[in-house]
Amino acid sequence: MNTSMTTVASRAPRVEKGLVHKHDAGQVLLSGLERLGPDEFLIAADWTDTAGLGDGAVLLTETIRQTFPLLSHAGYDVPFGHRLAWSEYRYALNLPSLRENGIGGRPDLHIRCYDVIRRRERVTGLSLHITVVRDGEQLATAHTRFTIQPPAIYDRLRGPRGDAHRMLELARSRPLPPPVAGAGEEFRDVVLSPTDATDRWQLRIDTHHPMYFDHPGDHAPGILLLEAAKQAVRTLRHPRVGVAEAMETVFHRYVELDSPCWVDAQLLPDDQLGRARFLVTMHQEGRLCFTALVSVAKQEPGREQARPAAG
Repeated sequence: MNTSMTTVASRAPRVEKGLVHKHDAGQVLLSGLERLGPDEFLIAADWTDTAGLGDGAVLLTETIRQTFPLLSHAGYDVPFGHRLAWSEYRYALNLPSLRENGIGGRPDLHIRCYDVIRRRERVTGLSLHITVVRDGEQLATAHTRFTIQPPAIYDRLRGPRGDAHRMLELARSRPLPPPVAGAGEEFRDVVLSPTDATDRWQLRIDTHHPMYFDHPGDHAPGILLLEAAKQAVRTLRHPRVGVAEAMETVFHRYVELDSPCWVDAQLLPDDQLGRARFLVTMHQEGRLCFTALVSVAKQEPGREQARPAAG
C-alpha cells in the first residue's frame, strides 16, 4: 500500500486529487485510508464542505465512486493510467438518521472487498460491500463492482470512441438539448431533455459540467446516469415520489457522447417495504446501456431535503 497515504485516525487534509481521479481538488471527498486486513479497509470521508452535491444519494454515490481509484492505487497497486469501469451498484439510505442529523460531518466507510479477480498478479475486478457510519450510527449501505483494464486493452475495446478529446469535440459540436422543467434544482444540473412522451427523455450531456466532466472522458460517466435515473423518477410527478431511498443499477455498456441516449421510466409494483418503485432504462443506438430500479420514500411534510449538519 502507498505509505504516503494518510490514515483515518489522523484526520489530515483530503487525499491527493490524483488518487481519486479528480482534477479539481475541491471535489475530493476522501481524507484517509487504513488497511484492516488483506481485503478490508476503513476510508475516512469529509462531508463538511459539499456544496453542489445535492441530496444524500448523490453525496454517497460520489463518495463511493472515489473509493474505486483510491483502493485500486493505494490498496491494490494498480498503476495509474488503467481504466476503471462500473459494472453494478446498489445502495440503501438510512433516511431517519439523514433527516434528523443532516448529510454533513466526517463519516467512515467500512469496506470489505471480495470476488477479487487477478490476472498476472494484477487486480482486474473486485466487488465492495460498504457500510457508511458517522458517530457510531449507520447512514447507508452499498454494494458495487467494477473492473480494471490496462490502457492497451481498453484502447482496443473502445476503438475510435476511446479518444476522449475527439469524443468531447464531437459532443460539443452538437447543440445541447434544452433541460426538462422540474428535474433539478438548477438548470445546470438537469440531465434530461423533454420528448413528446411523458415517460421518455433524451439524456442531456453537458460536457462542461464541473462535476460530471471534471476531467476529459470518452463516455458519459456512471454518476451522470445515476442522476438521470433519479431525475426521471422525479419528473414523472407520481404523487408518492420523494427521496430515492434505494437504488439497484446495472451498467450494461458505455453511453457514448456522439449519439442520442433515450431514458425511459415506468411505475412498478411497490417493493417489499411498501415504497413506490420505478424501472428506468437507457438505450442508445437500439441497445440497452443501463437499468435502474429506484425505490422512493414518501416525502415528509416540510422536509424536502436533509439539512446540513454542523461541520
